[in-house]
Amino acid sequence: MKLKKTFVRLATASALVMGMGAANAAEVNIGFTGPLSGGAALYGENTLEGLRMAAEEINAAGGVKVGGESYEVNIVSLDDKYSPSQAAVNGKRLVQQYKTPAVFTPHSGGTFALQAFNQRDGFIVMSYTSIPSVTEKGNKLTVKIPPSFTDYIEPFSKMAMETSGKKVAVANATHDYAKYWTKAFVPKWEAMGGEVVADNPMDYNKSADFYTGVSKVLAANPEVLFIGGASEPTGLVVRQARELGFKGSFILMDQAKIDEVAKVAGGLQALEGSVGVTPLGSSEIEGARKFVEKYQKNHKNVATSETAYNYFAMHMLAQAMQEAGSVDDPAKIRAAMPAALEKIPAEYNPYDVHGISENGALETDVQLAQVVDGKVVLRRLSDVLGQ
Repeated sequence: MKLKKTFVRLATASALVMGMGAANAAEVNIGFTGPLSGGAALYGENTLEGLRMAAEEINAAGGVKVGGESYEVNIVSLDDKYSPSQAAVNGKRLVQQYKTPAVFTPHSGGTFALQAFNQRDGFIVMSYTSIPSVTEKGNKLTVKIPPSFTDYIEPFSKMAMETSGKKVAVANATHDYAKYWTKAFVPKWEAMGGEVVADNPMDYNKSADFYTGVSKVLAANPEVLFIGGASEPTGLVVRQARELGFKGSFILMDQAKIDEVAKVAGGLQALEGSVGVTPLGSSEIEGARKFVEKYQKNHKNVATSETAYNYFAMHMLAQAMQEAGSVDDPAKIRAAMPAALEKIPAEYNPYDVHGISENGALETDVQLAQVVDGKVVLRRLSDVLGQ
């Protein structure tokens, strides 16, 4: 890793070990609570790495400039093991001990836990979750970073129906997020004239053998399979469905990434006709290409959406502080975000985010991906829906 990146991490570690109090006159602490150990540790680290990358760039450019002074960004990270109750404890500590004006969290449970007291205690919840309800509670200091998963359901359904047909079988995972998806997906599919011919969710975390479950839904002769969970088990479901003779297409819920699924499923050919979120490396957006180039200089693994979105959100937060003329007034910083978005350079904006709603949801014309003739083909959501 580069020296500056090491410095950011060491600064974080020092803050944790020494129990530093408020940020000094030339520093602003930004909080993070997420899973850094346990089964979701990689996801948490990917999210945190986006913040670190952005902090490194901001500091290299002279920091956050407010009132004639430059503030260095210091990321203070705490492990919550994906526990909402621990996220709440961490949030209290981050605000009281480190005086963080904003706390990032990459899960809905952590978001809801922080929302219970963030307006009272005075900090912005920077939420990386696609659950739409986090911005439906009237919390004026919440920012939802990625698109809502419900934004994908109609275009995914339309693309799958046009490619394969209107008979779908549900064979996705059993965790809460998958249940949210299913609850929203089924009525929309039926409202669009489709039919659900089978429904058999499977525990993607406890098995690598999905033949029995997949066989059960294939017995209903579906033309489309609605699947998804983590990318690796989703890839196994695809591979085993193909081995059992399924010729139709797949709808992948946004947790599963096409490029990662393909590695396990046997290549993009196994996903022919399928629809899902756009792999970052396939994006045609200028900011995405530049982000991937930066990421590959210091990382051997594939750049992920959680890294890229949080990288952007940290840059936006820093710009909003400059626009607000404050590093410690959350209300002013949140109010300055629309103006900040107008000044974010394209190279810091991998997803072409162009606005923020009154309730705190970032806005972008999402790119969708479909596998056609063994290649990823991209379409804008607005084009699919004819908007």
